[in-house]
Amino acid sequence: MGGIKQEQTDAPQQPKGSHSAEQPQDEPKKRGWPKGKKRKKVLPNGPKAPVTGYVRFLNERREHMRARYPDLPFPEITKRLGAEWTRLAPNDKQRYLDEAEREKMQYAQELKEYQQTEAFHITSAKIQDRRIKKDAPSVTISASSGSSLQKASDFSSRFDIPIFTEEFLDQNKAREAELRRLRKANIEFEEQNAVLQRHIKDMYTAKERLEAELGQDEQRTQALHKHLLAIKHTLVNSLSTVPLPGTGETASLGNLDSYLSRLSGVLEGNPHKHRALLTQLCEVFAHLDSEKL
Repeated sequence: MGGIKQEQTDAPQQPKGSHSAEQPQDEPKKRGWPKGKKRKKVLPNGPKAPVTGYVRFLNERREHMRARYPDLPFPEITKRLGAEWTRLAPNDKQRYLDEAEREKMQYAQELKEYQQTEAFHITSAKIQDRRIKKDAPSVTISASSGSSLQKASDFSSRFDIPIFTEEFLDQNKAREAELRRLRKANIEFEEQNAVLQRHIKDMYTAKERLEAELGQDEQRTQALHKHLLAIKHTLVNSLSTVPLPGTGETASLGNLDSYLSRLSGVLEGNPHKHRALLTQLCEVFAHLDSEKL
């Protein structure tokens, strides 16, 4: 029984050893960036690294969430968007993953073209040289080689590669999205300002047109008033020799309207009686200067 138990206990240990032996062969099949590991920008001036489908979803939905909850802090927005991504339907989620995959293929093509450039070879050489110096043991360098080492260090320092974390990259993308939103809002405000400026210009044009028309009306009114005065003077001068029957009143600038009204009433009331007056008025109006009217 003891031997049987020993075989039973040793049997499960056999696959563990084989599994550990096969582990290095399966290692290259893994894809994606390990969670929590720092990301390097390995190629300065190289193509921009693609983002994951999840980051695409965050960038697309963050502005909507910020507009809906303006007072919500950034970590809470990311937390809610993460929960929304978890609940997202597989078909909708696949759309972001497909876009990320297309961008990844485009990045691979651009990276392949960039690797053919001289800048890539110089950068790769400097990175390899820096790794060799880091792994090699420290040695004593003579004074004669100090200046050359300083020059090499100064030259390689220009190719220092900053290390970025996922959190920093996400925050940087959020800041870029915020800047795009502000630029878009600025453009909208400028368009609204241009519309208002056009309205103001149209209002000033209408005001100037109305003022010009008002000035013309005032000039016409003054001209008509002068013409009316000229007519009154002409009538007064012509009717000054025609007194009203019964009162003997003659025409003047002050009573011209009432004089004409009463004269008309007398003639219409009894034209046969005042035939002589009618004849006199006909002679007066016949000699009236029509050019002054």
